Amino acid sequence: MRVLGVDPGLTRCGLGVVDAASSRGVTLVAFGIATTPDSESVDRRLLAIAQTVGEWLDRYMPDAVAIERVFARRDVGTVSGTMQASGVAMVEAARRGIDVGLHTPTEVKAAVTGSGNAAKDQVGRMVTRLLSLSEPPRPADAADALALAICHAWRPSTLTPQGEAATPAQKAWVEASRAAAKRGRRGWVPA
Repeated sequence: MRVLGVDPGLTRCGLGVVDAASSRGVTLVAFGIATTPDSESVDRRLLAIAQTVGEWLDRYMPDAVAIERVFARRDVGTVSGTMQASGVAMVEAARRGIDVGLHTPTEVKAAVTGSGNAAKDQVGRMVTRLLSLSEPPRPADAADALALAICHAWRPSTLTPQGEAATPAQKAWVEASRAAAKRGRRGWVPA
Protein backbone atom coordinates (compact mmCIF):
# COMPACT_ATOMS: atom_id res chain seq x y z
CA MET A 1 0.00 0.00 0.00
CA ARG A 2 1.33 3.45 -0.89
CA VAL A 3 0.29 6.37 1.32
CA LEU A 4 0.83 10.11 0.93
CA GLY A 5 0.96 11.86 4.29
CA VAL A 6 0.07 15.55 4.44
CA ASP A 7 0.99 17.72 7.43
CA PRO A 8 -1.16 20.73 6.51
CA GLY A 9 0.06 24.27 6.91
CA LEU A 10 -0.30 27.50 5.01
CA THR A 11 3.38 28.48 5.16
CA ARG A 12 4.85 24.94 5.08
CA CYS A 13 2.79 21.91 4.13
CA GLY A 14 4.71 18.70 4.79
CA LEU A 15 4.46 15.85 2.28
CA GLY A 16 5.70 12.30 2.64
CA VAL A 17 5.12 9.09 0.70
CA VAL A 18 5.75 5.58 2.00
CA ASP A 19 5.16 2.07 0.73
CA ALA A 20 3.97 -0.32 3.41
CA ALA A 21 4.11 -4.09 3.52
CA SER A 22 1.65 -6.23 5.44
CA SER A 23 4.42 -7.08 7.93
CA ARG A 24 4.54 -3.46 9.21
CA GLY A 25 7.61 -2.79 7.10
CA VAL A 26 7.69 0.67 5.54
CA THR A 27 9.87 2.06 2.77
CA LEU A 28 10.51 5.70 1.98
CA VAL A 29 9.38 6.84 -1.44
CA ALA A 30 9.69 10.64 -1.15
CA PHE A 31 9.35 13.59 1.20
CA GLY A 32 9.29 17.36 0.90
CA ILE A 33 7.25 20.47 1.60
CA ALA A 34 5.02 22.90 -0.24
CA THR A 35 5.88 26.44 0.81
CA THR A 36 4.04 29.70 0.31
CA PRO A 37 5.18 33.22 1.23
CA ASP A 38 3.29 35.28 3.80
CA SER A 39 3.27 38.15 1.30
CA GLU A 40 0.86 36.30 -1.02
CA SER A 41 -2.92 36.41 -0.60
CA VAL A 42 -4.50 33.38 1.07
CA ASP A 43 -6.27 32.33 -2.13
CA ARG A 44 -2.97 32.28 -4.07
CA ARG A 45 -1.25 30.38 -1.26
CA LEU A 46 -3.99 27.75 -1.20
CA LEU A 47 -3.81 27.43 -4.98
CA ALA A 48 -0.04 26.81 -4.75
CA ILE A 49 -0.55 24.15 -2.07
CA ALA A 50 -3.32 22.49 -4.09
CA GLN A 51 -1.11 22.42 -7.19
CA THR A 52 1.81 20.89 -5.30
CA VAL A 53 -0.37 18.27 -3.60
CA GLY A 54 -1.94 17.49 -6.98
CA GLU A 55 1.50 17.05 -8.55
CA TRP A 56 2.52 14.65 -5.76
CA LEU A 57 -0.70 12.68 -6.18
CA ASP A 58 -0.13 12.39 -9.93
CA ARG A 59 3.57 11.55 -9.62
CA TYR A 60 3.42 9.00 -6.78
CA MET A 61 -0.12 7.64 -7.30
CA PRO A 62 -0.85 6.71 -3.65
CA ASP A 63 -3.58 4.30 -2.63
CA ALA A 64 -4.58 6.60 0.22
CA VAL A 65 -3.90 10.06 1.65
CA ALA A 66 -3.41 10.62 5.38
CA ILE A 67 -3.98 14.15 6.69
CA GLU A 68 -3.55 15.48 10.20
CA ARG A 69 -6.93 16.08 11.80
CA VAL A 70 -7.13 19.74 12.78
CA PHE A 71 -8.40 20.55 16.22
CA ALA A 72 -9.18 23.88 17.87
CA ARG A 73 -6.40 25.76 19.60
CA ARG A 74 -6.17 29.26 20.96
CA ASP A 75 -4.29 30.51 17.89
CA VAL A 76 -7.28 30.86 15.54
CA GLY A 77 -5.14 32.27 12.71
CA THR A 78 -2.91 29.18 12.64
CA VAL A 79 -5.85 26.80 12.90
CA SER A 80 -7.68 28.59 10.09
CA GLY A 81 -4.72 28.32 7.69
CA THR A 82 -4.12 24.71 8.67
CA MET A 83 -7.77 23.84 8.09
CA GLN A 84 -7.73 25.54 4.70
CA ALA A 85 -4.58 23.69 3.62
CA SER A 86 -6.11 20.45 4.87
CA GLY A 87 -9.23 21.11 2.84
CA VAL A 88 -7.41 21.69 -0.44
CA ALA A 89 -5.44 18.47 0.08
CA MET A 90 -8.71 16.58 0.63
CA VAL A 91 -10.22 18.10 -2.51
CA GLU A 92 -7.20 17.13 -4.63
CA ALA A 93 -7.42 13.55 -3.34
CA ALA A 94 -11.19 13.43 -3.90
CA ARG A 95 -10.76 14.68 -7.49
CA ARG A 96 -8.63 11.61 -8.13
CA GLY A 97 -10.89 9.19 -6.25
CA ILE A 98 -8.27 8.55 -3.55
CA ASP A 99 -9.47 7.71 -0.04
CA VAL A 100 -8.53 10.17 2.70
CA GLY A 101 -7.91 9.30 6.34
CA LEU A 102 -7.73 11.91 9.10
CA HIS A 103 -5.52 11.24 12.11
CA THR A 104 -5.04 13.21 15.30
CA PRO A 105 -1.52 14.11 16.41
CA THR A 106 -1.94 11.83 19.44
CA GLU A 107 -2.94 8.94 17.21
CA VAL A 108 0.07 9.46 14.95
CA LYS A 109 2.49 9.72 17.89
CA ALA A 110 1.09 6.55 19.44
CA ALA A 111 1.35 4.66 16.15
CA VAL A 112 4.94 5.67 15.45
CA THR A 113 6.47 5.86 18.93
CA GLY A 114 4.10 3.89 21.14
CA SER A 115 3.29 7.01 23.17
CA GLY A 116 0.59 9.53 22.38
CA ASN A 117 2.58 12.11 24.39
CA ALA A 118 5.82 11.78 22.41
CA ALA A 119 7.74 14.95 21.63
CA LYS A 120 8.24 16.12 18.05
CA ASP A 121 11.91 15.07 18.07
CA GLN A 122 10.96 11.56 19.26
CA VAL A 123 8.60 11.22 16.30
CA GLY A 124 11.38 12.35 13.97
CA ARG A 125 13.81 9.82 15.46
CA MET A 126 11.31 6.97 15.10
CA VAL A 127 10.49 7.94 11.51
CA THR A 128 14.24 7.90 10.85
CA ARG A 129 14.56 4.44 12.39
CA LEU A 130 11.46 2.98 10.75
CA LEU A 131 12.55 4.17 7.31
CA SER A 132 16.22 3.23 7.86
CA LEU A 133 17.42 6.78 7.19
CA SER A 134 20.79 8.16 8.20
CA GLU A 135 19.23 11.35 9.61
CA PRO A 136 15.76 12.70 10.38
CA PRO A 137 13.87 14.16 7.42
CA ARG A 138 14.04 17.95 7.35
CA PRO A 139 12.16 20.12 7.85
CA ALA A 140 10.11 18.64 10.69
CA ASP A 141 6.93 19.14 8.63
CA ALA A 142 8.19 16.48 6.21
CA ALA A 143 8.96 14.09 9.08
CA ASP A 144 5.44 14.68 10.43
CA ALA A 145 3.97 13.93 7.00
CA LEU A 146 5.91 10.66 6.88
CA ALA A 147 4.67 9.79 10.38
CA LEU A 148 1.09 10.41 9.17
CA ALA A 149 1.65 8.12 6.19
CA ILE A 150 3.10 5.39 8.41
CA CYS A 151 0.23 5.73 10.89
CA HIS A 152 -2.33 5.39 8.13
CA ALA A 153 -0.57 2.44 6.52
CA TRP A 154 -0.53 0.60 9.83
CA ARG A 155 -4.11 1.46 10.81
CA PRO A 156 -6.54 -1.37 10.29
CA SER A 157 -8.82 -0.29 7.47
CA THR A 158 -11.12 -3.25 7.79
CA LEU A 159 -11.88 -5.33 10.83
CA THR A 160 -13.60 -8.68 10.98
CA PRO A 161 -17.29 -8.68 12.00
CA GLN A 162 -16.15 -9.54 15.54
CA GLY A 163 -14.15 -6.29 15.65
CA GLU A 164 -10.83 -8.11 15.41
CA ALA A 165 -7.95 -7.20 13.13
CA ALA A 166 -7.77 -9.27 9.96
CA THR A 167 -4.08 -8.94 8.99
CA PRO A 168 -0.83 -9.14 10.99
CA ALA A 169 -0.27 -5.40 10.53
CA GLN A 170 -3.77 -4.67 11.82
CA LYS A 171 -3.25 -6.97 14.80
CA ALA A 172 0.00 -5.22 15.69
CA TRP A 173 -1.73 -1.84 15.41
CA VAL A 174 -4.61 -2.90 17.65
CA GLU A 175 -2.22 -4.33 20.26
CA ALA A 176 -0.10 -1.15 20.29
CA SER A 177 -3.19 1.06 20.52
CA ARG A 178 -4.67 -0.96 23.38
CA ALA A 179 -1.34 -0.91 25.24
CA ALA A 180 -1.11 2.87 24.80
CA ALA A 181 -4.69 3.25 26.04
CA LYS A 182 -3.92 1.16 29.14
CA ARG A 183 -0.98 3.46 29.89
CA GLY A 184 -3.40 6.40 29.78
CA ARG A 185 -2.41 7.57 26.31
CA ARG A 186 -5.04 8.48 23.81
CA GLY A 187 -4.82 6.92 20.38
CA TRP A 188 -6.93 4.88 18.05
CA VAL A 189 -8.59 1.96 19.75
CA PRO A 190 -11.23 -0.13 17.96
CA ALA A 191 -14.74 0.21 19.31
